[in-house]
Amino acid sequence: MAGQITDLNATVRTGTGKGAARQARREGNVPGIVYGDGKEPTPINIPFNYLLKRLKAGRFKQMLFNLKVEGQKDVHVICRSVQRDVVKDLPTHIDFMRIHGDSRINLFIHVDFVNHEKAPGLKRGGTMTIVRPEVELEVMAGDIPDHITVDLTGKEIGDVIHINDVTLPKGARPTIDRNFVIANIAAPSGLMASGEEEAEA
Repeated sequence: MAGQITDLNATVRTGTGKGAARQARREGNVPGIVYGDGKEPTPINIPFNYLLKRLKAGRFKQMLFNLKVEGQKDVHVICRSVQRDVVKDLPTHIDFMRIHGDSRINLFIHVDFVNHEKAPGLKRGGTMTIVRPEVELEVMAGDIPDHITVDLTGKEIGDVIHINDVTLPKGARPTIDRNFVIANIAAPSGLMASGEEEAEA
């Protein structure tokens, strides 16, 4: 999503506390709060169906939004928390943090694996085990990558893909200071069993 900022519409919520939050939900809204940037927290409401559609679209916590609240200046925010009903798994409260385009933030970024057909290990029946479908990166708020790409070209059975093997987007860096595993290609179960039998012999 680098370079793209999606609008998100909300209204100011009058009153705070559990009573005001319950009233918001009765009216078909999801209560929320906007905080950060050295300013007072702002209680907001977002229409339930509108928010649910956004959440179902995916990667909600990886996106930079332009929050539009009537009577206030637009502000750039990212979602920091979505509280859900424990039974229905529907949103009941949402938290946003104000940020600037030059702020550095930690976000979980989706890992996209490409060129499966060019991996000899997979062609031979190997199985790719994804250890981290998302990787936490420190990125520029104004240039959040939609994903990072892992090229499987030439990967053989037994190969292990580490974070240092991946070309990260400009300005992005891992939050973990070690060369952690993202995925590996394991031998097919039949081949593994055959290898074990040979070792025993």
